[in-house]
Amino acid sequence: MSRFSEHYPGETGLRQPVHVVYGGAHLFRSDTSLKLGRLATQTFRTYAPDAATFAGLLGLRDELSATIYQRAGDKLEREAIEDLRIDFEDGYGIRLDGEEDGHAVSAAIELAKGMVENTLPPFIGFRIKAFSEEMVERSIRTLDLFLTTLIEATGGELPKNFVVTLPKVVVAEQVTALADILDEIETKLGLDVGTIKFEIMVETTQAIIGSDGRSALPAMHDAARGRLRGAHFGAYDYTAACGITSAYQEMRHQACDFARNAMEVALGGTGIWLSDGATNVMPIGPHRGDELSAEQRSENIAVVNRAWRLHYDHCRSSLANGFYQGWDLHPAQLATRYAATYAFFLEGIEDASKRLTSFLDAAARATLVGDVFDDAATGQGLLSFFLRAVNCGAITEAEATTRTGLTPEELRSASFATILNNRK
Repeated sequence: MSRFSEHYPGETGLRQPVHVVYGGAHLFRSDTSLKLGRLATQTFRTYAPDAATFAGLLGLRDELSATIYQRAGDKLEREAIEDLRIDFEDGYGIRLDGEEDGHAVSAAIELAKGMVENTLPPFIGFRIKAFSEEMVERSIRTLDLFLTTLIEATGGELPKNFVVTLPKVVVAEQVTALADILDEIETKLGLDVGTIKFEIMVETTQAIIGSDGRSALPAMHDAARGRLRGAHFGAYDYTAACGITSAYQEMRHQACDFARNAMEVALGGTGIWLSDGATNVMPIGPHRGDELSAEQRSENIAVVNRAWRLHYDHCRSSLANGFYQGWDLHPAQLATRYAATYAFFLEGIEDASKRLTSFLDAAARATLVGDVFDDAATGQGLLSFFLRAVNCGAITEAEATTRTGLTPEELRSASFATILNNRK
């Protein structure tokens, strides 16, 4: 049983970012997240000038619309970017070795500068190229250059919540290779072995079902040797790998549902963070400039509104299916990312409050609230709901404790079993 508990420790209760924004490494600067935040806020204020407009566009509940609008706006101004990926893959492309070497060095120096200036988001990392036969040497070279430059520039420190992203994983041996390489780099740089965490991108069919007919993800989890922080789904590469034509490659395709379900089954209870993919329709008006005609402004509004609604619906679908994080491709998507996240938790908070308080009052006995029957596992799920709601900013810790009757210490414990045991 100890081996089971070690492999399946459950949720940690730690904050998981609600999104990842990525951009080419050649464009990264120490204040990139601040600039993206300003763009996100500008789009929000331009196309959603008031709560009623925003609520009507997204179909928000009347009683929640003002709260969601205010909290989304405040979030964009305070901390628009939660997680940023400096990209050497799709957002960067294939370049001459000398050029990529230079960008690996310059991006690392900018990252170190951001640490000093306190301009980085709370989570950050960089994505290397895939460990394919064609790209593996280039990928390792960038990994080594970037990390060596960063550690030398910072005197041995990494940014908080730093991670390396490995895309297009097809076999566990690629994960083993990354873990082995990081062992060597950490030893060379004087870091404790195991310091650098990484995440894998699940965007190939082989990452779901291996050549032996089994789920490949558990073996990848084991191969990471404790370094794996997340598994991120790539909807468009995955649907392409399934032979689905571009006209039908979209987040809610049933092929994507299967892959996401497989990820949840394979990694459920391990504490590995799951992330969904991105909406590739951008909320960007086709007309630019200050001297636009009424017709051009109207067309811009229509384009942004359609893209916002699609992105909002995608985010809500991800949340409903247990994926609490997703990728965003443009800062203009952040308003609907936060609106969807806040609406999801605020709409469910009344029911979750009743069920959790009832279950706590029963002190570990199953109880019936309405027509929903809860057991101990559901109690943990309800506690996790409130932890995620607080961590993402949908509600405050004070609101969570008031609604649940938990103390702040009990809420932060992230363990329903511990709470019940201490209350006996």
